[in-house]
Amino acid sequence: MDQYIVLGRIGEGAHGVVFKAKDRETGEMVALKKVPLRRPEEGVPPQTLREIKALREIEDHPHDLKPANLLLDGTGRLKLADFGLARVLATPRGRPYSHQVATRWYRAPELLYGARHYDEGVDLWAVGCIFGELLNLSPLFPGENDIEQLCCVLRALGTPSPRAWPELSELPDYPKIRFRRQDPAPLEQLVPEAEPAARDLLRRFLRYPSRQRIRAHQALLHPYFFGPLELTPPPPQGGSRQPPDFNLDTPLLPALPPPGALAPPAPGDPR
Repeated sequence: MDQYIVLGRIGEGAHGVVFKAKDRETGEMVALKKVPLRRPEEGVPPQTLREIKALREIEDHPHDLKPANLLLDGTGRLKLADFGLARVLATPRGRPYSHQVATRWYRAPELLYGARHYDEGVDLWAVGCIFGELLNLSPLFPGENDIEQLCCVLRALGTPSPRAWPELSELPDYPKIRFRRQDPAPLEQLVPEAEPAARDLLRRFLRYPSRQRIRAHQALLHPYFFGPLELTPPPPQGGSRQPPDFNLDTPLLPALPPPGALAPPAPGDPR
C-alpha cells in the first residue's frame, strides 16, 4: 500500500470498499479494493479468491455488467470493474454454475429461469440492457425481485415459447413459473427516442435464445456505429449559419470576458 496515495473513496459494494489512488512512481490512477476480514482465522474470503481468479482469466468468464461497473479513463478506454459475481466458464455442459451471476436488472432471462449451464450470451444480454439504458437514460427492466424482473422482460419482449426458444423447457424453473400469454410490444415503446439503427441493434442483443444474440465482434460492425453524426444543429430555414470554429490551439484567456464585465453594476450605472 506504500506504493499508492489514496485520494478518496469511490464507493462500497457487498464485499468491500473501493478507493481511488495514485501510483507514487508512475502517476497512474488506479482503484484499490479493501476487503474486510470478518473472520481472520478463516483466511481470505472465498468471494475475494474467486474475484482474483476471474481477473487472471478475464477472457473466459461472464461479468457483472452494469453501468456502475463500466469505467472510462481520460483517453476513452473502457475498463470493467467488480468481479465479485463473476464466474469462470468451462467447456460446454461442464460443471453447473450458480444463476446469481449478474445484477438483477441486467440478468439474462435464462438466469431468471434458473439456468445452471450458460455461455457468454448472458454478457451480451447485459450489454443490450446497458445500451437501452443509455438510449432511455433509465433502466429498461427495473424489477424489485426475480419474479418481477422476469415480468418486466416479458411485458416488453413477449412471453417466450419452447417453439421459439427450444432450450426454455430445459431450464430448471420454467415448469414452476407460468405467465399469461402476451405478444411483444413494439420496440418503439421501449426506447421511444431511439433511431431505427439503434433499435435494430438493441433487438439483436435482447433475444431470448442465447445463441441468437448478436456477438460482440458483430455488434461492432453494425450500421449504428457508422451512421452520420450531426455535431451542430441545422441552420434555420431561410438563412445559413457557419458552424463555430472550435480550434483547440486557440488560447482560452482571450475568449474570457474581462473581470470588470462580471462585476455588479455601480449605483447609477445604466447597465
